[in-house]
Amino acid sequence: MESWVEDELLKKGYRVNHNAQAVIQTCDDWYSNRVIEDFHRRRTLQGVEYEMNRLNFAKRCCSDDAKLCEVIEIHAGAGEQSVMVNDILAKNEFSVQYRKQLEQTSAVGTSACYVRLDNADIYSDGSIRNGIIRLNYVEADCFIPLTVVNDIVTEAAFSGSSLKGGRKQTTLVLFLLSEAGTYTAETHIFDEYGSEQTELASSISLGDVKPFAVMRNAEVNNLDDMTGYGLPKLVNAIPVLKVLDLCYNVLFSDLDKAEKIMLVNEILCELDSETGNPRMTPEQKKIFMLIGEKLPEQKEILQEYNPIIRIDEITKSFELALSLLSMNFGYGTKKYSFENGQITTATEYCGERQDQMQELNRQRQEAAKYIQDICRAVIWFSNHFHGTGYNSAEEILVDFDDSYVTDKETELERVRNDALQFDIPKLTTWYLMQAYSLTEEEADALVQEKRLREEELEKDEESED
Repeated sequence: MESWVEDELLKKGYRVNHNAQAVIQTCDDWYSNRVIEDFHRRRTLQGVEYEMNRLNFAKRCCSDDAKLCEVIEIHAGAGEQSVMVNDILAKNEFSVQYRKQLEQTSAVGTSACYVRLDNADIYSDGSIRNGIIRLNYVEADCFIPLTVVNDIVTEAAFSGSSLKGGRKQTTLVLFLLSEAGTYTAETHIFDEYGSEQTELASSISLGDVKPFAVMRNAEVNNLDDMTGYGLPKLVNAIPVLKVLDLCYNVLFSDLDKAEKIMLVNEILCELDSETGNPRMTPEQKKIFMLIGEKLPEQKEILQEYNPIIRIDEITKSFELALSLLSMNFGYGTKKYSFENGQITTATEYCGERQDQMQELNRQRQEAAKYIQDICRAVIWFSNHFHGTGYNSAEEILVDFDDSYVTDKETELERVRNDALQFDIPKLTTWYLMQAYSLTEEEADALVQEKRLREEELEKDEESED
């Protein structure tokens, strides 16, 4: 964060939480697979510097975590209202950005979004109309909670840098709540030297709907001095991530040195006249290759060395580290494990899923609230600046993708059996839609066709009787 942004906040009586920012930066370094100077850079016993290889399992964990809260559909009210909200979400690449923010929330604990208005018409009386409703997606290091009540962020600041005309420009946006319960949005813009461009500053009065939303990790944040921020899952996993990198480097080192070495007595070589170093002529290499296998007992002349790859020991170390990592991420001990020499992930983990489902439900509640807050802010902006009359109090429903934690084939088989046993046409229609990717009309037509054939067969049997 730029120093002038912090100075502006201090002038207004707010402080920047450097402790929280330090924790976020540490976790982001692991998530971004950066070199950790005091861990990945090392020296050999001879003092030669080298850099450890990085497995980047932090990214894998956060990516798998994000899959649990992916959204299929958002129902933001009835009819035209839902169409409008989903259209604005689509124009602002919400699906892509939300997926990215899910990973960031898992990694650093927090992500946010605020609604703004671009290219609006400003009238002589100061009123604002029209404009394009935009969503600004904010990472944790650019989010500053200002006021937190009952663990709910009611006032916040957002900062970010961009290039304009080839020069760096920093924007600070504050959403402040008045005693009357309405929000004001203050915007301050600084140039590359930290001087505020006062002619670009603005202050807009908003309504009582919060114009920003914060998504945090659902786990209780037990770290000191991080009020308003979510618990970064990686912070407790860093020791295990170090162990995984160490295990990987041991394996890498063993494989890197695994090439067979032939130790040859200098009797079989000739000495270089200039350097005095032994060398073998092409003819001697041929002789060496011919007699090498025939004289294995003459080790004083010829010896073969095959380095050992400690695969069993390394595998057991990986198994322990992966189990510890799974527990740190709230999925029991089986999310990541070695089975028959292969890493099994949560996709294949179809045994005891209670720990996974409990974590899933908590995080989905947090994600759903985040999406609902964004949708209500969009509806308010549309009503206030575009003159629409949508109902922001209407229930907003979020449908999550369950394919990651459920077995589709098992689910289909259960519905098929229920449809046959209880003879429920709707269940049969649903089964055909899911099993064969049919529309509801196509599946229902097949069900009706089958029922008509059965009725005709019954009539034919009755007439024969």
